[in-house]
Amino acid sequence: MKQFAEWLSTTPPSVFIQDHNAWVIPTIQSIHIAGIGVVLGSAFFIYLRILGWAGTDQTLRETVNRYGPWLTGALWVMLATGILMVIGEPVRELVTFSFWAKMILVAAMAAAAVRFQRADLEGLPSRRLVRSLAILTFLIWVCIIILGRLIAYDHVWGSWSPATKA
Repeated sequence: MKQFAEWLSTTPPSVFIQDHNAWVIPTIQSIHIAGIGVVLGSAFFIYLRILGWAGTDQTLRETVNRYGPWLTGALWVMLATGILMVIGEPVRELVTFSFWAKMILVAAMAAAAVRFQRADLEGLPSRRLVRSLAILTFLIWVCIIILGRLIAYDHVWGSWSPATKA
């Protein structure tokens, strides 16, 4: 992976981002973080409805229909900006335990979000199970945010990370 990352860092898009690093990376990161806010906010409103703590004047389907498109759109924005961050700093991103752990969790959560949006919400299993899953998935989103931040400090994982201490 390190050889691929080093090669990617020599491609024209990567070189452009590196040459304009003073503004390109912060701009991309800002958009990415805004996407995180929309994803987390949308998921939070859906979870609050599942838990019965807010939005009880709407059905769960109405709540999902209201916030689901925002969640999906923000996931696409995060994918695009995430790809740009990898292209701009491939060695920093691709050669870290935190990045790959985050990507596994993001893939799982994106699949869960798509499945949930398409689910027959009236035929859900027990309410308790759904509430437990809502809490668990929200905590996983929090872990994704923490792992994303830890990419810059990946050496904290010790031997689990192929990244070297900066």
